[in-house]
Amino acid sequence: MQKIELHCLPASKMTWSKTGKLGFLTWGFLFVLVGLGFLGNVDGDSLRKYNTGRGIVPGKLNVHLVAHSHDDVGWLKTIDQYYVGSNNSIQGACVENVLDSVVVSLLRDPNRKFVFAEMAFFQRWWLEQSAETQEVVRKLVDAGQLEFVNGGWCMHDEAAAHYIDMIDQTTLGHLAIKEQFNKTPRSGWQIDPFGHSAVQAYLLGAELGFDSVHFARIDYQDRATRKGDKSLEVIWRGSKTFGSSSQIFANAFPVHYSPPEGFHFEVFDDFVPVQDNPLLFDYNVQRRVQDFIDASLVQANVTRTNHIMWTMGDDFQYQYAESWFKQMDKLIHYVNQDGRVNALYSTPSIYTDAKHAANDPWPLKTDDFFPYADGPNSYWTGFFTSRPGFKRYVRQLSGYYLAARQLEFFGKNASGPSTYELGDALGVAQHHDAVTGTAKQHTTNDWAKRLAIGATEAEAVVGSALACLVSKKSRDQCTSLASTFSQCQLLNISYCPPTEEASNGKNLVLVVYNPLGWYRNDTIRLPINEVDLVISDSEGNKIDTQYIPMDNVTRNLRNFYLQAYLGLSPGQDPKYWLVFQVSVPPLGWSTYFISSASEIGKRTSGLSRMESVQNDTIEIGPGNLKMSFSSSTGQLKRIYNSNNGIDIPVQQSYLWYGSSSDTQQSSGAYIFRPNGAPPTVVSRSVPVKVIRGPLVDEVHQQFSSWIYQVTRVYKDKEHAEIEYTIGPIPVDDSLGKEVITRITANMVTEKVFYTDSNGRDFLKRTRDHRADWNLSVTQPVAGNYYPLNLGMYLRDSKSELSVLVDRATGGASINDGEMELMFHRRILHDDARGVGEALDENVCVKTTCQGLKVRGNYYLSVNPLGGGAKWRRTTGQEVYSPLLLAFTEEAKWTAAHLSKASLMDPNYSLPPNVALITLQELENGSVLLRLAHLFEAGEDAQYSTLAKVELKKIFPGKPVKELKEMSLSANQEKSEMKRLTWKVEGEDGTLPSPVRGGPVDTSALVVELGPMEIRTFLLKF
Repeated sequence: MQKIELHCLPASKMTWSKTGKLGFLTWGFLFVLVGLGFLGNVDGDSLRKYNTGRGIVPGKLNVHLVAHSHDDVGWLKTIDQYYVGSNNSIQGACVENVLDSVVVSLLRDPNRKFVFAEMAFFQRWWLEQSAETQEVVRKLVDAGQLEFVNGGWCMHDEAAAHYIDMIDQTTLGHLAIKEQFNKTPRSGWQIDPFGHSAVQAYLLGAELGFDSVHFARIDYQDRATRKGDKSLEVIWRGSKTFGSSSQIFANAFPVHYSPPEGFHFEVFDDFVPVQDNPLLFDYNVQRRVQDFIDASLVQANVTRTNHIMWTMGDDFQYQYAESWFKQMDKLIHYVNQDGRVNALYSTPSIYTDAKHAANDPWPLKTDDFFPYADGPNSYWTGFFTSRPGFKRYVRQLSGYYLAARQLEFFGKNASGPSTYELGDALGVAQHHDAVTGTAKQHTTNDWAKRLAIGATEAEAVVGSALACLVSKKSRDQCTSLASTFSQCQLLNISYCPPTEEASNGKNLVLVVYNPLGWYRNDTIRLPINEVDLVISDSEGNKIDTQYIPMDNVTRNLRNFYLQAYLGLSPGQDPKYWLVFQVSVPPLGWSTYFISSASEIGKRTSGLSRMESVQNDTIEIGPGNLKMSFSSSTGQLKRIYNSNNGIDIPVQQSYLWYGSSSDTQQSSGAYIFRPNGAPPTVVSRSVPVKVIRGPLVDEVHQQFSSWIYQVTRVYKDKEHAEIEYTIGPIPVDDSLGKEVITRITANMVTEKVFYTDSNGRDFLKRTRDHRADWNLSVTQPVAGNYYPLNLGMYLRDSKSELSVLVDRATGGASINDGEMELMFHRRILHDDARGVGEALDENVCVKTTCQGLKVRGNYYLSVNPLGGGAKWRRTTGQEVYSPLLLAFTEEAKWTAAHLSKASLMDPNYSLPPNVALITLQELENGSVLLRLAHLFEAGEDAQYSTLAKVELKKIFPGKPVKELKEMSLSANQEKSEMKRLTWKVEGEDGTLPSPVRGGPVDTSALVVELGPMEIRTFLLKF
């Protein structure tokens, strides 16, 4: 028998989490068995005296006890602190002990069951176990005692997460479960995210093969209505395009994800145990049975059929699992002896099967569950924007991860670095307290550190892969090829050492990689010190350039943040932005040569013109798009596109809401609550600077000392790119501020606007309205905010005005013809949802600290009615997947290098309505490929149609030996997925079928995709 170790948990204080989330009460010393090698000797029968084996009983109320522990992969503590149980002065939580203890308890009774969700934790634990313990756990999983629910790397957020990230992190967990247990999770378990998205329902639900999704957080008014008409459980159709073909059974809990009051059994909790020993005082079996039955009947009165679920757990529970299981054993035994109701150990899949077997019709739910409020003044819409810098870092690295995996497949050095660390860090970052911006500062710093480590390793992958590809070597020949490429991840603050040194006699080679599947013409900007540079393409043609003087706001940003983040003295500031156009083939690269022209004198032809304002109106735009500004106020007046004829009067300004500091409910990391005053206009008269050139016109606006904006209109783009720099938000007046930009158009919108769902579908929103219940308006601003990942738009009878964003944020239309986007928040009070810190981000250089500055971009376009979808979809894809730039010295480049190529057939590109969203080589050598149709049904007359992709042309010279179509997370073959069929109230079953692609012929290898369809394949070459 293996030696048994005893782990001791030190004392910690009671912590309260997000409303309804009770953390840990005072811990004394708790001893947990962790040496699991002895478990094969445990005699379960000798330890069991209660009858816990009864299953479902027809005709009775069946109470399904679902044992669970909700384990955040970071929140008040970091992920590793939660795992090992350190830093317990903040919160007494140790996931390692949870898993150790649960396994011991499950082995004591084969009827006991437990569900676990967060695979980032489970994998840490699994890799530490002996082979004997792993085999014991496999048997528990095979027996259905331990069931994985959700099964992603984390329990991802549903407001601030992009759909590609949601897919990636889920795949990471599902493939681990498949490899270790050969199981496929059946149930979604999104119990804690703060509202629920349409994409979660159909894409991260039905398309994964889930039969159900279970969650706790829905609006308090919505919950009250649903309890009244017994519609907490519904059939949820999140997709207009797919309708009933991607519906899912959705279970919203009646209260929260904890048990009914009086049945919370964590050790040292103040609970009344079932005292069934007649030799001791306080015998209470009858009383506790009656308590159980009373609580069951209360829930049965708001639930359909004779099945109800009790969620027997909470945050970081079961650290001494017997404390729970002993009480549940007794309750099951004595409640079933009583006979009025039936209690049983259960799981979400057992519960869903029971609901399905009832064969009853269910209410229908469409769209989503946003926004979420847990009280009249408590709208959880602030987190849509909280920590905007971290949100941008996550989104930037998400696009980079997509490109890096492509290059890793085509040109990776097999013995070198990999993209796994970045995938791991991004997976954890999708957690519903990470990308949301709702964790403690030290925890957020930990996530950022993990991302940075992963990004550094991924940069090495990209560099070595590009070195291999441009040298025209096969992967097998690249094992010893050293990368000479460098990349510039801080270009947004003008930091790029290779280009800053270009005028010092060092000629540069720039390789531009395009991760998209179609040809791409774009404009890039590089910081430089002189205007004596010549840009040539791979054929020797000179490229038109434009030099734009570097502004002081960017200089100051660069100088402070280089010291803060890299510890670098900024040195000489670059003097100019070098702007030029590039043309890059699909899934390929182009090369540009940057050399000094000093021998022919300083070049002046590309210098931008600084224009003095003389007329009443300033018009910019070297191409079809024109933007007019008032010379007296400096404000935007109108947008005109000469190509499509749309001309709309538009104003744009910055304002801030004062944050409520009401002790009953203040604004905070989660909650957006304005203080009731109208938003303050930052400036009605704005100093402007106009810069013109052959490639781009710019208008620089200084709205205040802490808000600076640059509007750019490029020659060949029919949209405006608007760069903002906001911060530090002043709080000298002791008032928190939530900063928005407001775009006002002369459009009749009748309260309606449209926002995206996780970057995928667009949903219709109506101000002060909910489709599922009669909304009582208590917060007319915060209650009309919705999450954005791609963007939002307005439409009237003639035109559309669209905006795209570069990160997750919040948006609203508070008045007709208006859109507002919240870009930054600095708040001086905590909102009492558990994080215990004000959202007051500061950045320090030595002893000098200042509030966080945020720089970002948004994009504006005007189109005829029905004409905006193409721009939103294609440009949105380009925003998500920017061109990847890699630099090397010309001295290290030879004529033998391949300067321009596509990794696909050189004469092929993907259809413009299809994106390649995953190309990744897995550890077993197979290749994961995902293709996504970008348009919804009926969204665009030309592009909302069946598309075809030729795999042979994506992989020329790589014969596909085997192709399997898989579920979205690639853990089961598509043909093996089984779906439950549900009855819906008011429907007879005759519903239209969506357009989907047909089976793939293994000889032709042509993949068809219907609107919004994502198809996933495993390939072998």
